[in-house]
Amino acid sequence: MKRIGVFVCWCGSNIAEVVDIDQVVETIKDYPGVAYAEDYVYMCSDPGQKLVQDAIKDKKLNSVIIACCSPTLHEATFRDLSRLTGLNPYQCEIANIREQCSWVHKDNREEATLKAIKIIRTMVDKANQNESLEPIKTPVTRRALVIGGGIAGIQASLDIADAGYEVLLVEKNPSIGGHMIQLSETFPTLDCSQCILTPKMVAVSRHPKIQLLAYSEIQEISGYVGNFNVRILKKPRYVIEDKCNLCGKCLDVCPVITPAKFEENLVVRKAIYLPFPQAIPATYTIDIEQCPGFLPIACGKCAEVCEPEAIDFDMQPEIIEEKVGAIVVTTGYDLYSPQKIGEYGSGKYEDVMDGLQFERLLSATGPTGGEVRRLSDNKVPKRVVFVSCVGSRDPEHHLPYCSKICCMYMAKHAMLYKHKVPDGEAIVFYIDVRAGGKGYEEFVTRAQEEDRVLYIRGKVSKIFKNGNDKLIVWGADTLTGKQVEVECDMVVLAMAMIPNDGTKDLISKLKISSNEHGFISEAHPKLRPVESISAGFFLAGCSQAPKDIPETVAQASASASKVADLFAEKELKHEPTVVTVDENICNGCGICISLCPYDARELEIKDGNRVAKVNETLCEGCGSCISACPSGAAQLRNLTDNQIIKMMESALS
Repeated sequence: MKRIGVFVCWCGSNIAEVVDIDQVVETIKDYPGVAYAEDYVYMCSDPGQKLVQDAIKDKKLNSVIIACCSPTLHEATFRDLSRLTGLNPYQCEIANIREQCSWVHKDNREEATLKAIKIIRTMVDKANQNESLEPIKTPVTRRALVIGGGIAGIQASLDIADAGYEVLLVEKNPSIGGHMIQLSETFPTLDCSQCILTPKMVAVSRHPKIQLLAYSEIQEISGYVGNFNVRILKKPRYVIEDKCNLCGKCLDVCPVITPAKFEENLVVRKAIYLPFPQAIPATYTIDIEQCPGFLPIACGKCAEVCEPEAIDFDMQPEIIEEKVGAIVVTTGYDLYSPQKIGEYGSGKYEDVMDGLQFERLLSATGPTGGEVRRLSDNKVPKRVVFVSCVGSRDPEHHLPYCSKICCMYMAKHAMLYKHKVPDGEAIVFYIDVRAGGKGYEEFVTRAQEEDRVLYIRGKVSKIFKNGNDKLIVWGADTLTGKQVEVECDMVVLAMAMIPNDGTKDLISKLKISSNEHGFISEAHPKLRPVESISAGFFLAGCSQAPKDIPETVAQASASASKVADLFAEKELKHEPTVVTVDENICNGCGICISLCPYDARELEIKDGNRVAKVNETLCEGCGSCISACPSGAAQLRNLTDNQIIKMMESALS
């Protein structure tokens, strides 16, 4: 047996209040294999760690068990400590007696103490059979892929490129900019969004380390951290970017009109179009689904008037294959469809719109040149109602979460409306005002007091017309307990934020996880907020959860720093706790191949027999293959079947 040291943490009162620490130490020190046992109030503190270090040296320990909190919190701490002391870090184990014991057994100290002893015994039995392992080393391709060209993707790309590494920025739309470029002004400073974002967009297009692939989509990703293989579909614009001089003659002759997506379908555009004046790449795109000039050419007027001969109807989709070492996912958000909430009249009444549509009305580059006018009759609305939490915090629509920014942009909308229509009346129906950011509470107060925006605490039940051009809003004032009926000229709905269309399909291609609402899941909400559970994938912006612009930019820079940290190493190190295959008993059935969620296994012919082969760099040790292996050939390092059986016997004895 090994010489194992057991160190029991009080965790202040978190453990000691429920578990009898003295009894645990006295009992466990006589357990087979345990050479030393000690307790301390905070094992993670400097004195606590020094206690462990000294004991390893003085007692000649070759394995240690730290009985404390979750390994998610401190396994890395104590494994680093072991390594610095000369002990193989994989001879250090965490016995979780906080989350798995004291926190769930506060009512029975005796039973909690007994359970803590059993938990520690199981880890001692496991440690007795642990191997000393070394990290798996793999080369790294120092090039990053950023998926999504909104503010998160732009910031991440610039930070990675400024650190000296190449970046491939892929955006599915014809231009980068995302939703931020659609905004009129940004809270709480009321800066022009284009003024803030356009310089960064230009910087992306000119940066020598950034390759921009707009109007492109990810088709397939394979490989593993440091060595991903990416297939990208570059869609044809039917306009040669280097030749187009933006003269606009093609627009004049194009006979097709279709709703303008950038303008949130408030106005129309031509089949050949520039999404917005500051678009990057600065070139026109032909909407093939709307243009009549294909198969066979039935129009071709744009090509006839194009002096630089930039129109090319023979352009074909192009498949681009690249190798990258890290991937940052910044796919952004969409708004929940207001048509799914029929009682609010969206789609039925022109003057009921969502927040992004109102942004375009407010914008100087929008369809009305910044004037607030009703879509139904082009009149200036004298009373506008803003409705919060439309879809958000609403279990009926399966969106119980808060969309986080709606309270703030409703205050901004009401404020800007009052600036443009000083004699107008702005009314906000809200459930709660959530203004959690620097200067946010002051901004809402300013809207209420200086701009005299009326806030009514209550949920709107119905919006309809009552025989004239006015909209009727039925709601409740929960502060007075009275029903409220408001007649108005326009209604703006603060729709819930949902993952961007296409995120679900992309997640399946990337093989990363998401939560029940479709947002990409982080590895740990507190300690690893910008990392995916799958190594090499990083998150930023609203692909992970609803958030505002400052938080998005901060998270994008955090992801970029993680990528730079990854690329700073000559070799990547992967956890060695992976699955091995005993080729002597593997029968080559292939069941494990289809079950592996990381594509880490394949069949190979060895000495005339089919056997399973593990790519250790891809393997994450999830154990799916082990549970399905009929011969028992698949075993997880330091958690073999023999170890598990011994641990179960110890726990049940």
